[in-house]
Amino acid sequence: MTLDEHLARQQATLASDQARGMALVVSRIGSVAAVIAQELAHAALRVQLGYAGGTNLTGDQVKKLDVWGHEIMTAALRKSGACAALVSEEAPEPIEMPEGKGSTGLVVACDPVDGSSNLDVNGTVGTIFSLRPSRGWDPAGPAALGPGTEQIAAGYVMYGPATTLVYTAGSGTHGFTMDRATGEFFLTHPDIRIPQKGKVYGINEGNISTWHPGQRAFVEYLRTPDKATGRPYSLRYSGAMVADVHRTLLDGGLFMYPADMRDPAKPKGKLRLLYEVAPMGMIVEQAGGRASTGTERVLDVTATEYHQRAAIIVGSPDDVALAEEFYRR
Repeated sequence: MTLDEHLARQQATLASDQARGMALVVSRIGSVAAVIAQELAHAALRVQLGYAGGTNLTGDQVKKLDVWGHEIMTAALRKSGACAALVSEEAPEPIEMPEGKGSTGLVVACDPVDGSSNLDVNGTVGTIFSLRPSRGWDPAGPAALGPGTEQIAAGYVMYGPATTLVYTAGSGTHGFTMDRATGEFFLTHPDIRIPQKGKVYGINEGNISTWHPGQRAFVEYLRTPDKATGRPYSLRYSGAMVADVHRTLLDGGLFMYPADMRDPAKPKGKLRLLYEVAPMGMIVEQAGGRASTGTERVLDVTATEYHQRAAIIVGSPDDVALAEEFYRR
């Protein structure tokens, strides 16, 4: 089954007014992903690696492929006719698209090239996206904001040895693999179910000094040998959220990016809520997993700013529940 065939079936089962727009947008993102995969394969030959100069709104240095990915995603969503606005990591304000305005329009939040620090070393990168109802889209209003429970679809693309697209529209999580010869995606992982418990965790341990005490205690617990509970867990961390979450989704365990707690009164997350944390939370929950900040469900966190940051602990339900227990202690 192709991605478009699967989207047509999903559209038929969804009662919302935005179902047709969802299918159009996800299909368009799949087409963009095929172009991005081709460009990544030739980036060094086309002098597309390295920095473009400057930083984006969230303080990250901008890569040439960040800029290119943002531009090609913007153009594709505009042509879909179903996107009323795009919230992108590479744009300080939402990009309005009159072509998609109306009761069935969608707001798309997207990180076009996630993990771009991996590009210069030929590491895995990805694309993350989230779809929300536009409610007519008012640039002064909260259409793209609110809790993650308002998402109607979410997904990611991973550019690795194969190009994989995973998405959910609220009825399970499904994975597709791209045929490099045609650029078309075919269903290879229907109705993904994350294992109840895993044996691997992913986290940047270089930040250990800034973690919540419960986070430090939990990681120390995972590293301590104990055959009865299947410990120690193995550490796997790639530096690209898409790659780490994809491994966790299929094999179980945890991916964690906790808040910086140097000032306990003002914890600072790293990853962006609208186009990284919330969509990954929806994807994993729809596969039977859990997504938490350590103290609350990720999808219950309300976005009040377009580039708001948040902590995340996501993965197998038993492992995430145990992490939350360490935070409570």
